[in-house]
Amino acid sequence: MTSTWNWESGEGLLRIDDPADWDAAYERGEPRIGTAAIGLAFNCTLAQASPRILKAMRSADRGQRGFAYTAAGHAARLNGGLTPELYAALRAEGHRGFAETAVDDTLTFVPFRELPPWFKWRKVASRVADKLQVRQQQIADAAEHLREALRGRRRSG
Repeated sequence: MTSTWNWESGEGLLRIDDPADWDAAYERGEPRIGTAAIGLAFNCTLAQASPRILKAMRSADRGQRGFAYTAAGHAARLNGGLTPELYAALRAEGHRGFAETAVDDTLTFVPFRELPPWFKWRKVASRVADKLQVRQQQIADAAEHLREALRGRRRSG
């Protein structure tokens, strides 16, 4: 099946299902390793995909590093959890930059009781921040309605 994978253009790499082919491409220094890591997340077991996703996260190519974090997010979504090494890599990157969406996917698709402590803390912190943002918007809306009502009263008075 290797013939259907075009490492130069990236065509077919989302269907890659053989970790050995990914490993060989990595050793050759092929581009689009992160793209292929997404394919592994889709088509292989978490145990097979995880070490390769981690390698792709260290890619010299910024874009491919980003795709590797996307692969971690897909792995969380598809498996309902991650390996300890992937959790550690996401935690090290933090809830920002490359890892932001992957961390959000992890918080969304992994049951709370199965999250490591840092992720549990992030989930609680995110929920509190969301609640505060909603309250802030409600206060802003109420203030705007009050201004409108006072303007209307001044015009009619």
